[in-house]
Amino acid sequence: MATPATAPAPPNPNPVPDEPLPPPQEEEEAPESPPPAPTTSIEPTPSGDEESDDSSSVSSASSAPAAVAAGGGGAERPFPAAKDLLHISFNQDYGCFAAGIKSGFRIYNCDPFREIFRRDLGTAGDGDGGGGGGISVVEMLFRCNILALVGGGDNPHYPPNKVMIWDDHQSRCIGELSFRSPVRGVRLRRDRIIVVLENKIFVYNFADLKLVHQIETAPNPKGLCVVSQQPGSIVLVCPGAQKGQVRVEHYGARKTKFINAHTSRVACFALSQDGRLIATASTKGTLIRIFNAAEGNLLQEVRRGADRAEIYSLAFSNNLQYLAVSSDKGTIHVFNLKINDKPLPTPDPEIPHLSPPLSFIKGVLPKYFHSEWSVAQFRLHEGEQYIVAFGHEKNTVTVVGMDGSFYRCQFDPVNGGEMLQLECYNFLKPSDQP
Repeated sequence: MATPATAPAPPNPNPVPDEPLPPPQEEEEAPESPPPAPTTSIEPTPSGDEESDDSSSVSSASSAPAAVAAGGGGAERPFPAAKDLLHISFNQDYGCFAAGIKSGFRIYNCDPFREIFRRDLGTAGDGDGGGGGGISVVEMLFRCNILALVGGGDNPHYPPNKVMIWDDHQSRCIGELSFRSPVRGVRLRRDRIIVVLENKIFVYNFADLKLVHQIETAPNPKGLCVVSQQPGSIVLVCPGAQKGQVRVEHYGARKTKFINAHTSRVACFALSQDGRLIATASTKGTLIRIFNAAEGNLLQEVRRGADRAEIYSLAFSNNLQYLAVSSDKGTIHVFNLKINDKPLPTPDPEIPHLSPPLSFIKGVLPKYFHSEWSVAQFRLHEGEQYIVAFGHEKNTVTVVGMDGSFYRCQFDPVNGGEMLQLECYNFLKPSDQP
């Protein structure tokens, strides 16, 4: 059973007022006592009030090991493999990225590249963990002191079925969310915590950790889920109940929209920060489709390639002019977005349309004859997993790999072609080396 504990002040004193009412819940066990009032502390931090249901519980956590200071990395060709790396993810504005490793986690700044800090959890244990240091999920909240951690790897520091809320100013966990199955992903807003399980998503209020919504999904082992980041109405995208479908929750409008994006299973999707555009890719990995999130209209269809690929990440630029894509083919693609309010005709499954005069030779011409191709490319190692984001400098792209590599490159929006590599680092290089 979860036990509430005193917790710091909420990150947002004005939560979104137009959210849906929480669904009925079946409590495993009633709380022993009412939660104590929160106390003031460094913002933004959540409280540890309890909200238990059939699959989750909330409680506080005891202190964690003291922080270990660290410096930055150096410029060299990255290692071909990083066996200790368990997780990489960008923060909400793509200015930083986090790495979960077998001995803790590290946080890096993207431009200029430098290691901001690291926490080596090791084998000391802190009462919450199992003695190991493995962290399989690190979710940042922009650049503030709050992170969400999930244990993982062969020797996890925390149970894989718990989300630990870490306050780095205090170098300890200040709350936790417990579930009956492993956590597949976590997403943070200043006013919400979203926890993704294999078949269900839980949405919590950040101010008091109370459950406000539950969503049933199709099997979701990758933990796919994205949420808008601009203040105001919340838009959340997750897998739908059917193959090839995405579900869009518009909390401000109290509306749920289902988009049948592909005939194959959805493998990856992205949401613009304002919640207006959705990009999706299927397990085929040949086409990427861009939809209007409010109405579900297909706005544009672009082609990554002609052969199958596993799409690892999709990212919109802040100005919504470009879309970046990474896959197991090792090539980063940047596409021009030509967004308008008129939906395209319903496409054939994974096959772009040919104009009527050419339809009689549809079986002769390549399927990608009339496809929209990327304007710029950056070629890396095939088979490695990379995630991509747009940099804060104009026409720049940041790439982070599970091989421990960090790249920053620039593309020419007019002439296109191969991107120019600006930086290359091994971000797992020991901090005591020059």
